[in-house]
Amino acid sequence: MASEPVLSIRGITKHFGAVKALTGVDFTLARGEVHALCGENGAGKSTLMNILAGVLQPDAGEILLDGKPQKIGSPSVAQSLGIGLVHQEIALCPDASVAENIFMAATSRRRSFLMNYRKLERDAQAVMDRLAPIDVRQRVGDLAISSQQLVEIAKALTLDCRVLIFDEPTAALTEAETRILFGIIRELKAHGISIIYISHRMAEIFSLCDRVTVLRDGRYVSTEDIADVTPDDVVRRMVGREITQLYPSKQTDAERSDAVILSVRNLGDKERFSNVSFDLARGEILGIGGLIGSGRTEIAEGICGLRAAVDGEVSLHGKPQAIRTYADAVKAGIVYLSEDRKGSGVFLDLSIAQNISVLNLKAVTGHLGLIDAKAEGQLASDFARRLGVRMNHVNMPVSSLSGGNQQKVAIAKQLAVQPQVILMDEPTRGIDVGAKSEIHQLLRELARSGIGIIVISSELPELLGLCDRVLVIREGTVAGELDGGEMSEEAIIRLASGLKHTTARAPEHAA
Repeated sequence: MASEPVLSIRGITKHFGAVKALTGVDFTLARGEVHALCGENGAGKSTLMNILAGVLQPDAGEILLDGKPQKIGSPSVAQSLGIGLVHQEIALCPDASVAENIFMAATSRRRSFLMNYRKLERDAQAVMDRLAPIDVRQRVGDLAISSQQLVEIAKALTLDCRVLIFDEPTAALTEAETRILFGIIRELKAHGISIIYISHRMAEIFSLCDRVTVLRDGRYVSTEDIADVTPDDVVRRMVGREITQLYPSKQTDAERSDAVILSVRNLGDKERFSNVSFDLARGEILGIGGLIGSGRTEIAEGICGLRAAVDGEVSLHGKPQAIRTYADAVKAGIVYLSEDRKGSGVFLDLSIAQNISVLNLKAVTGHLGLIDAKAEGQLASDFARRLGVRMNHVNMPVSSLSGGNQQKVAIAKQLAVQPQVILMDEPTRGIDVGAKSEIHQLLRELARSGIGIIVISSELPELLGLCDRVLVIREGTVAGELDGGEMSEEAIIRLASGLKHTTARAPEHAA
């Protein structure tokens, strides 16, 4: 590595009104280095990267590239300086094709009135094929979240970057896709490109990165060589305290109940899943595992009335439910937390209070049919405090919160209707270690209060550490059920990939 950093950030400060997002933050990036940037949600990581990418402007401090001060007034200026950003939140045009999205920046700079679409698609396909076999002629809005994330990465790879920022790039990717991305990052590093890598996944950081910088509460904490620290060291610096137990204790034998809250029989949509049957007991956390694309999300949407033409039976406490729409599900006491926080989890332009109350407007409506702002604020304050949402007040727009705090608001919105069953799709995706622990503890508390909880997760340690039982989905059907000592990463992977496992068993109620 050259002695002169390719990038130096000195004393960067940024306020959003009274909120201090960054205070005097320093950061350096060497040529050909993969440098991890860690911190809890709200620590200022994304704010700092948005300043570097020209999306935001700092209130104080300076940015130097190759020792020369730069004013990065816009994303186009950042790109002209060789700085690229792969956003944590998908930032694509859903109505444009994959090819058009990949070369959006180049297209906006071109001066010709005519577009050679054949060449555009050929060049885009060559870039896309490095990551995944996605047809670049497809409309981006028709792709799954994981595929959209790969398009985001492909778009960044077309830029002539010397500094490339990855903000939680693997949150929606499979293990195979993650391995391909890591290979590309190592290839970029070998060609002298410098990488800033933001992730909450310690295994990724310690296998990929050279150094790690930690931010906490918008302030610089430390920078160290990866070889000189452990994952526990990094976590302690991030949260300023010990995380003694990431996962709470599971159900004891005495807590197990034979009372079935939710019963699903022969559920299918004639397209993505079929013949799905299982029971969810009172106070149980049931995990649903499987490869991305296996049908896990579609099954949850089918239970909640979010998919059309679903056959089968959904019962609560033994009573069949006529669930045709999500409103029917909410009325019955079943709620669903989408994996797509930005698109479906929260209303970014509405306040925290409005988001939390939106599914339970009856509770905050006055006698004249108008929203009682005081009641709405009190409801939101109670749930925001319970979930530890970092905020100044409940009238702040949700868009002003960090990704992790937005996720907490999305969960609070579901809890506000006092549900009997909660289905959570990737509930801790993109959330830091401290917040993950808090959400895991919250889910166990909810289960112990008698609520039935279903957790869909691509993180095998989360399924094993949090859940009392795991159903594994393969190609839209239940491949097997794991309980107690049967639960292991190997067992889940074998079932998900179609391999037999001696300890796996079929669900008792599979038809």
